Amino acid sequence: MPYYLYRVMPLGVLKKLNQFERFREASAEAKALRATDPPGTPGKVKVMFADNELQAEDLLGQVREAGPSGDD
Repeated sequence: MPYYLYRVMPLGVLKKLNQFERFREASAEAKALRATDPPGTPGKVKVMFADNELQAEDLLGQVREAGPSGDD
């Protein structure tokens, strides 16, 4: 399965930036983009592992629950 690189813009608008076969390459590209973005650039760069673009976009649009916080 490929790794998809997206910029998640305000209001959940997705812009596909690239696609990679290996996580290392996708992660390096995401880090480089984040480092070169000027302050105030809208959106966040995200890497998503999925079967296809449609699944990647679906996963990026889902609201995730917060994990456990602190000691219970």
